Amino acid sequence: MIEKPLIGIPCFQDTFPPQQRPRFVTYHGYVKALEAAGAVPVLLPLPTGEALETARSRLDAIMLVGGDDMNPARYGQERHPKSEPPDDLRDEVEITLARRAIETHQPLLAICRGMQVLNVAFGGTLIQHIGDQVPGAIQHEFNYDDYHRRQEITHTVEIVPDSRLASILGTQAGVNSFHHQAVAKVAEAFRPVACAPDGIVEGIEGHNEHFALGVQWHPEDMFHANAQMLSLFQAFVDFVRRVG
Repeated sequence: MIEKPLIGIPCFQDTFPPQQRPRFVTYHGYVKALEAAGAVPVLLPLPTGEALETARSRLDAIMLVGGDDMNPARYGQERHPKSEPPDDLRDEVEITLARRAIETHQPLLAICRGMQVLNVAFGGTLIQHIGDQVPGAIQHEFNYDDYHRRQEITHTVEIVPDSRLASILGTQAGVNSFHHQAVAKVAEAFRPVACAPDGIVEGIEGHNEHFALGVQWHPEDMFHANAQMLSLFQAFVDFVRRVG
C-alpha cells in the first residue's frame, strides 16, 4: 500500500495579461483537494513525447482538471463562435495521458474539461455551447471567477445506482456548475453515470473495476465544506493506495 501516492496534474499555459511571459499554472483547489485526501500532487508542465511517458510512468495516478475548451477538430467539428481559442499543446498532452492511463490501468479522475478530454480521447464528441444547442437546458454556465458561487450548489445530479460514482456519492448530489460545453456522444469505453435535470451528462466512468471516472462539476471548490465532495477525492486516493 502506498502511504502518500503521487498524482499528476497537467498544467495549462497562461499568457494573461498578454505582455507577461508564458507560464505553466493550475488552480490551488485541485492541489488542496488531493492534499486533503492524503495524496502528493505533482504538477506537469505539459511535457511531450518520451518525457511525458517517463513522467506518467513514475506517477501513481492522473487527475485531469478544468480549463478552456478543447479544439473541436479533435472530435471532427468546426469551431462554434462561442467556443474558446484552443490550447493545442494542452489538448495533445492530456489526450495522450488519458489514453495511456486507461491502457495501463493507471487510476484517473477527470474534472470538468478533464471529463470532456477523457471522452474525446476515446472517440466521444462534445456539445460546443449548451445555450445554443440544447433547447430547454437549465443554466450551467456561471461566472467562472466568482469564488463564492463556486462553493454553492447550482443544481442537482441523478447518479446511476450501480455505478462507482454512486458508491461514493450516493444516487443524488448537489453540484456547482461552470461549463458551457458538455459531453454529447459518450465514447464506447465509458458509460454515462450522472445527469443534470435537463439530461446533460454530468458523470462518466469505465466499464470495469479500474478507476476511470469523470465529473462535469468542480468538487475541488466544494470539498472544504461539503463532505460528499471530499469523499470523491478520498475514494480516488484510497483506490490509488490500494492498487499501488
